[in-house]
Amino acid sequence: MNHATTRDSRRPAAPTAWWRWAVAGVLLLATAAPAADSDDWPRFRGPAGTGHHKGAPLPTTWGATDILWRAELKGEGFSSPITFGHRVFLTSATDEGRARHVIAIDGRDGRTLWEKTLPCATPGRVHAMNGHATPTCATDGERVVAFFGEAGVHAFDLDGKPLWSRPVGDFPGPWGVAASPVFSGGRVIVNCDAQGDSSLAAIDARTGEFAWRTSRGEKPMGGWGTPIEIRFDGRSELVLSGETGLDAYDPAGGRHLWTCSSFNGRGEPVPDFVDGLLYVLNGKAGDIYALRPGGAGDVSETHRAWRTPRPRVRDLSSPIVVGGRLFAIDMKGSATMYDARTGTVLWTDKFPGAFSASPVESGGLIHINNEAGEISVLRPGPKPDLVARNSVGPRAGELFRASLAPMGGRILLRSNRALYCIGPK
Repeated sequence: MNHATTRDSRRPAAPTAWWRWAVAGVLLLATAAPAADSDDWPRFRGPAGTGHHKGAPLPTTWGATDILWRAELKGEGFSSPITFGHRVFLTSATDEGRARHVIAIDGRDGRTLWEKTLPCATPGRVHAMNGHATPTCATDGERVVAFFGEAGVHAFDLDGKPLWSRPVGDFPGPWGVAASPVFSGGRVIVNCDAQGDSSLAAIDARTGEFAWRTSRGEKPMGGWGTPIEIRFDGRSELVLSGETGLDAYDPAGGRHLWTCSSFNGRGEPVPDFVDGLLYVLNGKAGDIYALRPGGAGDVSETHRAWRTPRPRVRDLSSPIVVGGRLFAIDMKGSATMYDARTGTVLWTDKFPGAFSASPVESGGLIHINNEAGEISVLRPGPKPDLVARNSVGPRAGELFRASLAPMGGRILLRSNRALYCIGPK
């Protein structure tokens, strides 16, 4: 806007002039991207990607009668729901991955607002625990993006109008993809780890063109971690857990900043970042540890605050820190609470069921669902404190591997075939 004027600068502006400026400002704001609400859940594991929810607390005790609606989904998928306003976005796949779908649902009543189908002639192989629609969507309030590996990255406006599509390469191997896209500085960041040549890519959110792409080298197995962006010591860092360790990149240009070797590979769990420390699980069996970000090069020996041996277990769920306590749960339901400052084990306990989803913290409580659709609610502390265990009831043929999402004091819980809304009427 040009603030130059030909009026006499010695004279005060007339009230009508000020009114015109005010109206112009209001109109300008009205055309900007809608602001994110404190209860929006715009990407995998929420605004920061670490599972911490700051909106209306989630219900702690409920049952099958508290299901407000159930939306049957086309095909199958394990992507988690995201929200912006009353819209819910997720993905699915049909025809053994030859068709991928991006779906928008009205969170108020479960109606499908729109659905877009994307063909994929060569869908590739996937692991038995994976699928062709595992990465979670992301939105910046103007557009929603979906990542389907060999089927590319696709952007739509919030009403479903296609904006752009971008192929990002092949993903060889028998595993499939699972890393979710995220927004950073007007770009879409995509982890393109694969069995073979791997990279981290940034795509201009407006045009769909590559802004930068940084090689992550040859990976024997690949990785499925979703990056998070943190701010530390005046610098932004994109932190990504992968097969060989934890890496940080400059989000503006993709330059590699530092690396910390891990104790075993895969890197599916997303680190938490609390009070200047990153809390990291490996994926395959290996120590849990805390790391100070920053630095340059290999920081494995210089920046690790502590490391604690962990039983030889397989971890898919991400760790989470609440009230100075660090919670982790393995695939078989063995839960451990650690002192977040020292890594000291406070307690271990067994939760029923298998666990693939990651926890969400709301109102100081930890909520986590197992694959049968049961959500355990626990209070972090020096000893086990189960607040409630709730269930949607028996659901034949349904697997709940997606992480839950909050929406206005309600819970969105997704199975491979349906989306549930749970909470007060």
